[in-house]
Amino acid sequence: MGSEVTARAGAPRHARDRRVPRRRRDSAHARHHGGARALGALAATVVLVGTGMGWVGYHDVAGGITTSEALAGGSASTGGDQNILVMGLDSRLDQHGQPLPQDIYDALHAGDESVGGYNANVLIVLHIPGGDGPITAISIPRDDYVDLAGCPTSNCRGKIKQAYGLAYQHAMDKLAAQERSRSADSSTGSGDLAADEQSGREAGRKAEIETVRQLLGIPIDHFVEVTLVAFFQIAQVVQPITVCLNADTADSFSGADFHKGVQQIDAAQAMAFVRQRRDVNDELFTDMDRTRRQQAFIAALLSALRHGQALSSPSALRHLLDVARQNVAVDSGFDLNEFVEHASDFSSRPMSLYTLPITKFGQDAAGEDVNMIDKTTIRAIVANLTTSGTASTSTSTVRPPAVPAVLDVVNATAHTGLATSLIQTFSSQGFTPGHATTADTSADSSSLDYGPGAANAAETLADRFGLTARASDAIRPNTVRLTVGADFPAGDYGSSTSPASATALAASPTSSTPVTTVAATATGTAAPVPTELSKMSAAETPCVK
Repeated sequence: MGSEVTARAGAPRHARDRRVPRRRRDSAHARHHGGARALGALAATVVLVGTGMGWVGYHDVAGGITTSEALAGGSASTGGDQNILVMGLDSRLDQHGQPLPQDIYDALHAGDESVGGYNANVLIVLHIPGGDGPITAISIPRDDYVDLAGCPTSNCRGKIKQAYGLAYQHAMDKLAAQERSRSADSSTGSGDLAADEQSGREAGRKAEIETVRQLLGIPIDHFVEVTLVAFFQIAQVVQPITVCLNADTADSFSGADFHKGVQQIDAAQAMAFVRQRRDVNDELFTDMDRTRRQQAFIAALLSALRHGQALSSPSALRHLLDVARQNVAVDSGFDLNEFVEHASDFSSRPMSLYTLPITKFGQDAAGEDVNMIDKTTIRAIVANLTTSGTASTSTSTVRPPAVPAVLDVVNATAHTGLATSLIQTFSSQGFTPGHATTADTSADSSSLDYGPGAANAAETLADRFGLTARASDAIRPNTVRLTVGADFPAGDYGSSTSPASATALAASPTSSTPVTTVAATATGTAAPVPTELSKMSAAETPCVK
């Protein structure tokens, strides 16, 4: 791996060096347009979550919206909880792969249909607990360096945003090769380009969803995918929108030019507000600061929708639905009509928005700038943020195997008692208790192996944990062996070293350095840095960097 610049995690706040390491500048189109996807995606969801009353009478909300089978077969949350993954694509096309109207390109200042790609530049998990608990939005920095699920190449690590585009391109290349083969054997014309586009996107969705599952260690119950134009069109409906900044700021790349304090902005200014990733007045402006800008705008958008006139206007509501039909995709199991019926209940619940921390800035083997992370820390944080009230043994259940199988667990972590806890948990879900043992050495990654006759049971656990089930003649018949490594969500299963709270989380099983939760709106030496978990409330207009 290339050189890495370390950001000092966990040092006392008064002694910390606030000079956050700077990345090298990105390419021109990435500089200009990387941030706007966030708002289109999350806004499309919070429009429903936070403003459900306005949709009464619109019984066919889902009509015409693209649906996907990318979530089929995955595990689900229990107790009424829902985890909704919001993906914002770096694309200048609509959901059907078609170019946008020219006036939209002109207004966005984001290039034409030839610009952009299929990176999932925005990844946000919206956690809606059962009952009446608070709603949590968790932003994953797009350049986090992770294992990529469904990797079609020999290099299976990359930026988390790349999982979608790599799988999409691999699928499209295969389809193109098949089409060339068919064309050589017949006189038929070209294939169905629209169908090919959807096949490519399905491959991308599956890879991105599974990559997020493997990183966070939680089930994904639903997903919402949105393209660039949705944000701008939603902002047009609700403008003007009130935002607040901690200082004057300007950036010629995004067109941002805002003054300190509370101010109202229109849709075009909103694009600059959420796209800004540098500041002529502050050389330490980072990608995470831009994420907090986007979160602040979500809070402002919710306020504008709740207190403005948009939701009382039938024409505005119809326009929002039209935006969704052209620029949104959801999983086939996401019943939007039922969701809307309950959305008014969500609107009275508080919402907090978090940005996950990194450990340092670095480079991959190709010299690309990436965010280095501690997967164990990330999973611990997310487990705490998505655990409702009681200390449940798990946030999701496993489907009982069709044929009973013995479960052996090997603990290759520093979490004492984890193997026994896992066997106890899954014995109540159809598995026969086997041996709980401790490995001689620790392992970074978890693995799943099975003996003859246990394939179905192994696949059940593989789906739950995002692992690959491997057949092994060395394992007893009808037996599954789960080896848990450092990437396993131990905090979900009551091990003795699981973290106690979201405000002081162990950085790794072998480290006592905490990752603290800080206010996203703090200023000066208290301002959040990339190594900290930041929190923002959506209850008011937050002032941000």
